[in-house]
Amino acid sequence: MAKITSIRCRLCYNSRGQESVEVDVITDGKYLGRACAPAGASKGKHEAIAFPNNSIEHALSLFNSSKDKFIGIDATDPKAVYDVLRSIDDTHNYSRIGGSIAYALSMAALDSASKALDEPMFKLISKHLYHDHDYRFPYPLGNVLGGGAHAGPGTPDIQEYLVVPIGASSISTAVKMNIDVHRALRSILEAKDKRFTYGRGDEGAWAPNIKSMEALEAVEQACNEAGYRLGKDVAIGIDFASSSLWDSKMGRYVYTREGMILSREEQIEFVSMLIRDHKLIYVEDPLHEEDFEGMSELVKRFNNSTYITGDDLLVTNADRLDYALKYKACNAAILKVNQAGSLYDALRFAYKAYTNKIRLVTSHRSGESNDAHITHVAVATGSRMLKAGVVGGERIAKLNELLRLDELGVIKGMANILD
Repeated sequence: MAKITSIRCRLCYNSRGQESVEVDVITDGKYLGRACAPAGASKGKHEAIAFPNNSIEHALSLFNSSKDKFIGIDATDPKAVYDVLRSIDDTHNYSRIGGSIAYALSMAALDSASKALDEPMFKLISKHLYHDHDYRFPYPLGNVLGGGAHAGPGTPDIQEYLVVPIGASSISTAVKMNIDVHRALRSILEAKDKRFTYGRGDEGAWAPNIKSMEALEAVEQACNEAGYRLGKDVAIGIDFASSSLWDSKMGRYVYTREGMILSREEQIEFVSMLIRDHKLIYVEDPLHEEDFEGMSELVKRFNNSTYITGDDLLVTNADRLDYALKYKACNAAILKVNQAGSLYDALRFAYKAYTNKIRLVTSHRSGESNDAHITHVAVATGSRMLKAGVVGGERIAKLNELLRLDELGVIKGMANILD
């Protein structure tokens, strides 16, 4: 056991320069654990509220007046932290104290416990999950070209073009392969646009002035020019972030840059065409966040050959996952701890996904910190992929932690990417 002996919370900033909160937890009088809450640009409407009334000051004030309630509890137990949080805020979405406080506190507590017990965080997390779980490395899912809410005007309507190094036999090779593709893509974009400014979006992906299909072709070309075979060494994924494309008044998906307006049925056909023609291994939020039936149609069409992944659809919420399971609306799920609030909330979701054979993909947010905690979450939960970006200090922090964990010798190779 590692008992919490003191806590401090402060205002800090994420990778987008937005205000956030950072929590320090000290256990046994000397072991410092620290975590900073990330934030998303593309948010599901059902995820935890970051700050009550968008006021960090209010969240900090409430937390500081209540923090003594955490003194003496076991920092190794995410549920113990959760129970005290819920004694302060019993709302379903942390609208009283804020999900950012819940996230930072619960992650900092486990970080401190890890140091107190001299055990990696992933081992402490896994004790609260699956008894038969062998540790495997998740494949890095790298955002190499971006648009939408992550990149701004002039970029593709589609939010993320991703690569997965499916042929990598080691985590060091996998990380290098994604970096190679990202680098090769720069040269291709330079050739396409002599005025390309090397602009990058929130997650470090290139943000060029091109349309969606041209972007997909450029990513394919980059994979080839980096020396990798599509479908053998690397595969491509797309995050449509379709809720940002969906016009609820029109009942249509609007691709402004493409000049394309699609009905629900046409969007399903468009996504299906891209999966088939470009052998996509991964599609995230291909339909808007309330279309469980449409997502189910895509799962039927592609079974387990493609990750039909829910993010805004599920928002790391166990109740939303129950609803998706009823419709068979996804075969993969994004795990973002801060969407759920506390680490315990996220682990409840992870356990339900695991027991229902929904493949997990642990993910960063577009506004990130330099913390590497989600790397441990990915390993502990048996996530098949870790969506952490490719370049940028706050992204590399997660990938470098994978390389450090490799030195421990207790993680048995790469995850099963498709089964």
